[in-house]
Amino acid sequence: MRVLTGIQASGKLHIGNYFGAMKPMVELQKEHELFTFIANYHSLTTSKDAATLKQYTIDAAVDYLSLGIDPQKTTFWVQSHVPEVLELYWILSKFTPMGLLERAHSYKDKVAKGISANHALFSYPVLMAADILMLDTQIVPVGKDQIQHVEMTRDIAIKFNNEYGDIFVLPEHQVQAEVATIPGIDGQKMSKSYDNAIDLFMEEKALQKRCNKIISSSTPLGEPLEWEDDNIFALASLFLDNREKLELQVRYQSGKEGYGHFKKYLKELIWEELSEAREKREYYLNHMDEVNDILAMGAKKAQSIAQVKMTKVKEAIGL
Repeated sequence: MRVLTGIQASGKLHIGNYFGAMKPMVELQKEHELFTFIANYHSLTTSKDAATLKQYTIDAAVDYLSLGIDPQKTTFWVQSHVPEVLELYWILSKFTPMGLLERAHSYKDKVAKGISANHALFSYPVLMAADILMLDTQIVPVGKDQIQHVEMTRDIAIKFNNEYGDIFVLPEHQVQAEVATIPGIDGQKMSKSYDNAIDLFMEEKALQKRCNKIISSSTPLGEPLEWEDDNIFALASLFLDNREKLELQVRYQSGKEGYGHFKKYLKELIWEELSEAREKREYYLNHMDEVNDILAMGAKKAQSIAQVKMTKVKEAIGL
């Protein structure tokens, strides 16, 4: 199966990215034909500084490789290195009803959160459709909030195929239900846009300070704590198996520890989980030529597929 996933280069990667996309991605490459890219075109919807966007793109590449993306198994590239995606984006715009975009939940949510409304943000699903359809993607792993975008991709592809024949493969979304929504320090979905994320590669003291900011109830030390709907427990559970989760529940109910203890425990879980990745990251930061070669190799492969697809699309529509 051909699987496609990507992540925006719009800030430091965080725990939500790790469990929602990156860790599953590393597992997917063991059994599927995996394509993954750094979505720097998409990042333009929120980025205002060129130097920062460039740095975020490089940081994302290093982080992906550090966390286990294997360039021998996964086609890995930067979105803007395959410009055919913008050409297809424009063509697909013709097959995208305004009403379809106006119903996009993600757009409404981001505008409600204070992100400036513009055409790029509004037409984000069309560019995402181009990313997916350009490579004959079969499976798209997404968070719960992105399911609608994959459904919109299918709608656009069906409209095109009905007019010009079976040019595009219809993708299916794949969601890991247990990590579909990962809470940030304020209890909302963890997101760079909401400034509630726990970054992956923070210094240890900074990581503890961030964990200390997680919102919890005011139950005093000595009384049993409620683990259900607790943000600290929800985040810690991501790192634990079923037995360990039950043990943590018992600790919550014992009344012997307060939320401060569990915030420290969460920091330790995060720090241990990423110990190997931190070592790899140090290596790649000192071997950036290798990183650039990997991205160039991935872009070359993705572009070779994109060019074949665009030839078919252009022939179909008369370009």
